[in-house]
Amino acid sequence: MSGDTMRTTVQTHEFAADCQTRLALDMLAGTWTGVVLWTLRNGPLRPGELQARIGGIRHKVLNGTLRRLEQNGLVTRRRYAEAPPRVEYELTDPGRGLLEPLAVLGRWTERYADEILNAQARALTDP
Repeated sequence: MSGDTMRTTVQTHEFAADCQTRLALDMLAGTWTGVVLWTLRNGPLRPGELQARIGGIRHKVLNGTLRRLEQNGLVTRRRYAEAPPRVEYELTDPGRGLLEPLAVLGRWTERYADEILNAQARALTDP
């Protein structure tokens, strides 16, 4: 297969429904997923600490996000046998591996946020 044919084949099937490439996109699809992962980048935190650092996230939503992240192997939950009980969340290796793409998305946002917001505002005012 020539280089051009191979490139066309890869481009055509890159994001097919059953393609593993979509895994990262699915992981980051949640509204708070990237924010929670980024907030955990410097080490383990308790849910209350996460909520305070993030701001604007309800307790129930944070718990659901943490549960999904744990189910997907992106964070670990450590429960300490103390009174009162203490729980901390920490990134796993795959979770830490998402920090680089999140940083790239952050730079993209800094560069294009104004254009995106302006386009959204125009779409709301144009019939």
